[in-house]
Amino acid sequence: VQLQACGGGLVQAGGSMRLSCASSGRTFGTYTMGWFRHASGKERVFVAAISGSGKWANYEDSVKGRFTISRNRATNTVDLQMNSLKPEDTAIYYCATCSYTDTWYNTGYWGQGTQVTVSS
Repeated sequence: VQLQACGGGLVQAGGSMRLSCASSGRTFGTYTMGWFRHASGKERVFVAAISGSGKWANYEDSVKGRFTISRNRATNTVDLQMNSLKPEDTAIYYCATCSYTDTWYNTGYWGQGTQVTVSS
């Protein structure tokens, strides 16, 4: 599975941005897909995930109600719609295959990352 993320950039606080992750590979629909982010000086952390079927999604508490993850099985893409952005959302965002035990973790495939910068 190869993942290619795009859609980052610079936005003012309160604005919106949409990230997209395109995947190659016939088995894309079997993977739970997620977005993680890595802010400068901090560890990379989980943001959101969506099941292979697209029937359920899970969000990190700080983005609930502001971010929406979705997937299109026909085009093999996973999107992250980010609204009401805050400066603390500034980070490099990565799409990835993932799973959950007591925390969300990557299951082997990462996209290349896309920078999101939110100005105050």
